[in-house]
Amino acid sequence: MYDDTHRPRLRSRLRGFYDLDREERREVLRRETQCSAYELAALCGRSGLGLTPGQADRMVESCVGIFGLPLGVGTNLRVDGRDRLVPMAVEEPSVVAGLSHGARLLRAGAGISTHADPPRMIGQLQLLEVTDPSGVQRVLRVHEAELLSRANALDPALLAAGGGARSLEVRLLAPIEADDPLGTMVVVHLIVDVRDAMGANAVNTMVEGIAPRIASLTGGRVLLRILSNLADRRRVTARGRVGLRRLGRGDPQVGRAVAEGIEEACRFAERDPYRAATHNKGIMNGIDAVLVATGQDWRAVEAGAHAYAARSGRYTALSRWRVDREGRGLCGEITLPLPVGTVGGAARSHPAVDPAIHRLLGVEGAASLARVIAACGLAQNLAALRALATEGIQRGHMELHARKAERLGRAFAEVGD
Repeated sequence: MYDDTHRPRLRSRLRGFYDLDREERREVLRRETQCSAYELAALCGRSGLGLTPGQADRMVESCVGIFGLPLGVGTNLRVDGRDRLVPMAVEEPSVVAGLSHGARLLRAGAGISTHADPPRMIGQLQLLEVTDPSGVQRVLRVHEAELLSRANALDPALLAAGGGARSLEVRLLAPIEADDPLGTMVVVHLIVDVRDAMGANAVNTMVEGIAPRIASLTGGRVLLRILSNLADRRRVTARGRVGLRRLGRGDPQVGRAVAEGIEEACRFAERDPYRAATHNKGIMNGIDAVLVATGQDWRAVEAGAHAYAARSGRYTALSRWRVDREGRGLCGEITLPLPVGTVGGAARSHPAVDPAIHRLLGVEGAASLARVIAACGLAQNLAALRALATEGIQRGHMELHARKAERLGRAFAEVGD
């Protein structure tokens, strides 16, 4: 377990960081994060101390090698009063730049504040051939304590950590097609507090373990027993504000025009699913890059985020931007499910994940990691909307691609020498 009790608070406002060469950036990271030589080498993939072929072979089936991604560091982020350096594994140059720019704008307005739900995940049991669907809820309410006890007995380590199965819920799903032969389907939800884990393994073990008893109690046939990736009991909200003067680079009138343009662009995404898909993809640009760098199941988070965006029956924007009532600033908010973990999985098996989570980000657990990731999504979204509402997205993209091409040219020249 990582202990940051004596760790000095790092700075994320690193002026000119992107202008340094790689070795200089690594030296800055070493100084700011107090990484050991081994941790820094593993994080940067140096001297074979990153993920080795042997480790990769144990992580996935039919492994033949290792595929690399650039690891960048997002700067300027301040979340809940604390600076965070953000590891980002991504191939697109504008993503790291966008996060750092959006974070800098929000930093001037006191940074980003967050709220996180308890780390509760949902396991689903599909019940078929139930003769009295409406009576299932009554039966399970009578036996809920017994079923929760059975579930918790399957994961004593989670129970000892303060987590465990918390409750059972019953949902009745009516047919949506006239010729559906299944009739009313009963779905039982097991709600589990997974603490600092992502939770898939624990939840799947529990729902599989209690399935026979639920079948016996209800007279039904249990088919699917699996975690839901719509983790809407594990949401995080991030909020931030930018002053008009900051948005207008010193001119509040220009800032107001920019703020109004961002609000208008956001309202477009709120109304139109074609725009919302691209709007939310921009948010996930930043979120996914952090998820990959910290060894998370980014596919699960993607699935849950987009499902959450359609929870009303209409796909819409995950974020909301409005000029405040006093007309002095732009306020933004984002809410999405974020099932992430700091124990188990890649955090245990990938040598670069532990320093990414505990040294660069310096988070204390899964809830802290989720708060930072939501803040990254808000900052990324602000940067993209500001670009769209002013000079357009291509100008910044092309400048960064030109810089990338120049760097590649130098790298190939060095190899040729």
